[in-house]
Amino acid sequence: MSSDAYNPFASVISAAAAMAGSVSAIVPARNEQAVIAACISSLAGQPEIAEILVVNDQSTDATADVVRSLTAKIPKLRLLESGGLPEGWVGKNHALWVGVQKAKGDWLLFTDADAEHQPDSASRAQKIAQEQNAALVSFSPEQVTGTWYEKALIPYIYLRLAKQFSYEKVNDPNSRAAAANGQFLMIRRDVYDAIGGHASVAGEVLEDVALAMRAKAAGHRISFSSGKGIVRVRMYRSFHAMWQGWKKNLYRLMGGTPWAVFREMESNLPWIPALLILLGLKYPILLFLGVLFLIVRQTGYGLDLSRNQYPFSFIFYYVPAVALYVGVLWASYRSHVHGRIEWKGREYSVGASESAR
Repeated sequence: MSSDAYNPFASVISAAAAMAGSVSAIVPARNEQAVIAACISSLAGQPEIAEILVVNDQSTDATADVVRSLTAKIPKLRLLESGGLPEGWVGKNHALWVGVQKAKGDWLLFTDADAEHQPDSASRAQKIAQEQNAALVSFSPEQVTGTWYEKALIPYIYLRLAKQFSYEKVNDPNSRAAAANGQFLMIRRDVYDAIGGHASVAGEVLEDVALAMRAKAAGHRISFSSGKGIVRVRMYRSFHAMWQGWKKNLYRLMGGTPWAVFREMESNLPWIPALLILLGLKYPILLFLGVLFLIVRQTGYGLDLSRNQYPFSFIFYYVPAVALYVGVLWASYRSHVHGRIEWKGREYSVGASESAR
């Protein structure tokens, strides 16, 4: 436990002192030419953000050129190069680590290249940190969905994550539960350094959750909440990218064990309605019951959507949502069991998670 955990007055003084300082925004970017300008622009107008450090992670497109074209207009913007990827590092983690080495702020804001911030995102995070005496503040961004498959899968996964990582438990200092979203994660620099930063989670595909776990285990308060009206993200712009992205993360997010995967699949697949509908081909009354049960499950999904600020109309994507979710969860399980995952043209070895224990 950190000394802050034993001396609340010292913790309050430390948080207030850090609040008076600046924020360094660090953006890892690998082949992000289509979205990086919007991200930078949404950060540039925020007075709390003293510098924007974009770390070009060996992009093969025009990402670096786009950033360079903006540096003349945005004096606080800097372009850094990640260099080669060291053994044992995930590319994003290494890019963020490179950015931190050049950062000067008392707070570090890690955000993705496809995130668009409202003009007060940093100030709202600072206000929460001050009010709650939190050393780490993270928002789960509003998810922008364009295609049918985004509208089906992404809300469904985030509803599952809301059950897995409830804000109430994560924010409870007496609970061991910890989580954060790397699309918006702001942490005090001294706390980041004390828990080892990204070097301590170098090989983690869920580096945001791992950092939150380390911060909370060290006795620091974290705040995790909805980012609706604060930051928005369209995570994927193709089916392939969406599939690969969740294939990389979902197994660990849902427990990281074969038994957890089995429980997820068993609880999400509508076994009874499907069986009744199948039997209904011979016995019409069972077909009626099967459809009725399916409608009940679909309605429950719609209510969950509304409670979590998604359009109720997404209820009509329920059946493809379940099919996609089970499919990508199984694919994620298979990848992790075989010890290899792929993301953005790189292949990583994965094993038992140790860094967050």
